[in-house]
Amino acid sequence: MPAFIGLNTGEFLCFLLFWAMNVWIVLRGMDSIKFLETWGSPFLLAVGVALFAWALVRAGGLGPMLENPTVGRPDGRTAGVGTLFGAGLTSAVAFWGTMALSIPDFSRYARSQRDQIVGQAVGLPGTMALFAFIGAAVTNATVVIFGTRISDPVALLARIGGGPLMIMLSMAGLIVATLTTNIAANIVAPANGFSNLAPDKITFKQGAMITAVIGILMMPWRLYNDAAAYIFTWLIGYGALLGPVAGIMIADYFVVRRGQLNVNDLYTRDGAYEYARGFNPVAIAALALGVAPSLPGFVAALRGVPLTTVFGTIYNWAWFVGFLVAGLLYCAGMRVTGVPVREPTDVRVTARD
Repeated sequence: MPAFIGLNTGEFLCFLLFWAMNVWIVLRGMDSIKFLETWGSPFLLAVGVALFAWALVRAGGLGPMLENPTVGRPDGRTAGVGTLFGAGLTSAVAFWGTMALSIPDFSRYARSQRDQIVGQAVGLPGTMALFAFIGAAVTNATVVIFGTRISDPVALLARIGGGPLMIMLSMAGLIVATLTTNIAANIVAPANGFSNLAPDKITFKQGAMITAVIGILMMPWRLYNDAAAYIFTWLIGYGALLGPVAGIMIADYFVVRRGQLNVNDLYTRDGAYEYARGFNPVAIAALALGVAPSLPGFVAALRGVPLTTVFGTIYNWAWFVGFLVAGLLYCAGMRVTGVPVREPTDVRVTARD
């Protein structure tokens, strides 16, 4: 393979095989995705709990698993847990932030409003916290068990051993776990997004193929070459964008519109949501201003330079800072500019419907 690819031939073929598995499942439609998530998600939970139990026994308890207080930074230095707590929390929220913003792609299939509320309340915050803790605890435990930090689950499973059969079962579990997460969090939403750009020309399946091709061109394996860069540059970087988006969406629905939407006008030109040729200038301005405080930290992370000023702290909390700044500015802007927020007809849907 060419050097710029960053993978040898065997690794690239394995990637293509896994890529094809994702594409095959998605092209079979939402019923296929539902089947995978229904059976794969509990399996993923069981694998995570089993891995944590193994680390707990081998490390000699929870205390030794958590006692190592340092973690790598992009510049190769280390910092204490207190300094990097915000970065760790922000990266975990950003990881699931894509799913939180695109959850209507799944919740629209719920049988009732209660089902989707319970599903989200249990399925997102709980699992996010659980797996973030398991990942951090097990990775830290590898320092105690093996004398070196192992964050790659494939490398960890190979190190655990247990015979060919155990390794094969573990790898099969890892494949199912990755499929369930990748399809739900990384394929369905952009596939719908591309389809919505031109519904009469791009179907969901075509949108999925566009997403899949872009996924190869991005060469995502390069993001995992450096765990610290993956956290500080990639996760926190796009969290700085997703936080303001979430803040604007929540502020618009719950504060500005008080939980009411005119469904007809959502699909009508010159309706309540037309604004300026389909774009809300207040939302665009709030988004830009919400991202702005995190830009110095993002540039420093790209360059691999430590940022010890207040902008470094802001960047470590980028998702939360952007959420608050953009949400507050959006509410203020909608009130000051007088952009119409009341629907002109009586066809509405509320959070209770």
